[in-house]
Amino acid sequence: MTGETDFSLRRVKRARYALAAVFCVHGAVTGSFATRVPWIQEHTGVSAGQLGLALAFPAIGASLLMPVSGAIAHRFGARNALRGLLALWTLALALPAFAPNLLTLCAALCFYGAAAGMSDVTMNALGVETENRLGRSIMSGLHGMWSAGALIGSAAGTLAAHLGGDARLHHCIAAASLTVLGFAACQGVLDLRSTAEEAPPPRFALPPKSALVIGAVGFCAVFAEGASLDWSAVFLRDTLDTSAGVAAGSTTAFSLTMAVARIAGDRVVDRFGAVRTVRAGGVLATLGGLLVVLASSPYAAMGGFALIGLGVAVVVPLAFAAAGRSGPNPSQAIAGVATITYTSGLIAPSAIGGIANATSLVGSFILVTVLAFGLVLAAGVLRSARRVVAGTGAAAAEQGARDPGAAGPA
Repeated sequence: MTGETDFSLRRVKRARYALAAVFCVHGAVTGSFATRVPWIQEHTGVSAGQLGLALAFPAIGASLLMPVSGAIAHRFGARNALRGLLALWTLALALPAFAPNLLTLCAALCFYGAAAGMSDVTMNALGVETENRLGRSIMSGLHGMWSAGALIGSAAGTLAAHLGGDARLHHCIAAASLTVLGFAACQGVLDLRSTAEEAPPPRFALPPKSALVIGAVGFCAVFAEGASLDWSAVFLRDTLDTSAGVAAGSTTAFSLTMAVARIAGDRVVDRFGAVRTVRAGGVLATLGGLLVVLASSPYAAMGGFALIGLGVAVVVPLAFAAAGRSGPNPSQAIAGVATITYTSGLIAPSAIGGIANATSLVGSFILVTVLAFGLVLAAGVLRSARRVVAGTGAAAAEQGARDPGAAGPA
C-alpha cells in the first residue's frame, strides 16, 4: 500500500495518537457490552446454557468475516475502511439489548462479532504500518489503550447497572457517543491506499502458513489470558474458599495488570526485542501458572494470576506486528492470526470447564502452565525483519539498520 505524499515523522506521530484513540473506542464497546450481559440474559429469558451458546456467536461472526477486511481496505483505502468498519462496530453495540429471544440474540451477536473482527483487523494493519514508519514498537501500547477503553466502558456500564438503567437506553447512548468519537479519531490515522499496479487481495482467503505459525504463539497467550480472566475468581472461590469480594478482586487485578503491562510494553520491546520479551513473558507466565497450581492461600494465587497477566500481555500485539511483516499482504496475515486468537479465546473458557469437570480446576491450570511455557519455546517465530517503506524519512532509514521491535537479539 501507499498513501499520502506527506509521511513526515511528525505526521506519523500524530497518526499514532489518533490510532490509539481508535483502539480505546474499540475496547470501550467491549467493556460496555460485557457489563450488561446479565440484563440481556434476563430480558431475553434465556438460560445459562443458552446464553453460553449465544456468546459463542461473536467469535463465529468475527472468524467468518475477518478475512474480507483486506479487500475492503484495498477498495476504499485504509482510513475510509476503518472509519466505516469502526462505525459499524460501535453501532452494533445497541443490537443485542433489543433482541427478544435466543434466535435474534444469536443473530445480533454474530453481526456484532463480525463488525468487531473486521474493524480489529483493519486497525491492527494500520498499527503495523504506523509502527514501521516510526521505526519503533507501538503495538503493545495500542493494545494497552484497547484495555484502557475496555476498563472505561465497563466502569460506565457498571454505573448504569448499579443505577438500574435499561441496557437498551444505555447502549444506544454509548453507541452514539462512541460512533462520534471513533469517527473523529479516524480522521487522524494514516490514509493508506493501494497503488494502481497492486493486485486486489481475494475477497476471502485462507491465512498464509506464516500466519498459522505466528498464530500458534498468539493461541497460547490468549488461552492463558481467557482462562485467567474467566476462571480466576471461580478458582479462588472454589479451590481456596475465599469470599466473593476477594475472588472478584482477582479478576480486576488481572485486567489492570494486563492494561498496565501493555501500555508500558513498547519500551521493553524496543530495548530487548520481541523474541526476548516474549520469552521472558513466557517465563513469568509459567511461574505464575505454577504459583496458581501450588497455591495454598488466595494471595499466592492472586500473585500467580498477576504474573500470568504480566507475562502474556504483550504477546498478541507482537504477534499481530510479526504477521503484518511476514508477507506481501499484511491484512490477510493479520486476519489469519486474529482468527486463531479469537478461536483460542472462544474455546479456552469451555476447555477449562471441561477439564475441571473431569479432574479439577488445578488440573485445568496445569494445562495453562504448559501453554505458557510454550511461549518460551516458540518465541523465535516472532523474529522478522521490518518492512522498510519508501518515503518515510528518518524513520525508514533507522529501520534498515535496526529492528528493535521484532528482530531484537534472541
